[in-house]
Amino acid sequence: MARYTTSDLSRKSGDIITEALRAPVTITQRNKPRLVLLSIEDYRRLTARGDTRKPGTLASMSDKDFAAFRRAVDGYVAEGEEG
Repeated sequence: MARYTTSDLSRKSGDIITEALRAPVTITQRNKPRLVLLSIEDYRRLTARGDTRKPGTLASMSDKDFAAFRRAVDGYVAEGEEG
């Protein structure tokens, strides 16, 4: 991944944008990575793969999932009693 400083961003923004359209670019500040500049297509591809988990409650769990949950809790409790 190409790296540029925040100073470079001020002076060479056109070149950096052109490069970021091809591949993500790291922007550093005081020699530490601070930002990543990437194309909107890359951004959309990354966010589309986001976390698909949904919150739920014990009441909304299937019987199979609740039984697995109960076994996990029982195992955790048993470990605590041994220690």
